[in-house]
Amino acid sequence: MTSKQRSYLKGLAMNIDPIFQIGKSSLTPEITDAVDEALEARELIKITILKSCMDDSSSIAEILAERTRSQLVQVIGRKIVLYRPAKDEAKRKIQLP
Repeated sequence: MTSKQRSYLKGLAMNIDPIFQIGKSSLTPEITDAVDEALEARELIKITILKSCMDDSSSIAEILAERTRSQLVQVIGRKIVLYRPAKDEAKRKIQLP
């Protein structure tokens, strides 16, 4: 992903609300599966790490991106933005520059 594409995705992510919260149980298989499904449906998602989670936001983001085969757009504080284009070309909602 180029810096121009990353910048474009960051701009889109500013206007979306987080759809997942990761709490004290950290990354569970259920959360990973749910994030995977959400990425297929939305392509770009935002996740919040709650204060009760003792793990580092950056490490959670990297692990989650690896497990869902998505790209990490940004980590700001306790917010994570992930992107993965839809597998079906016709269902893609975001066209990268």
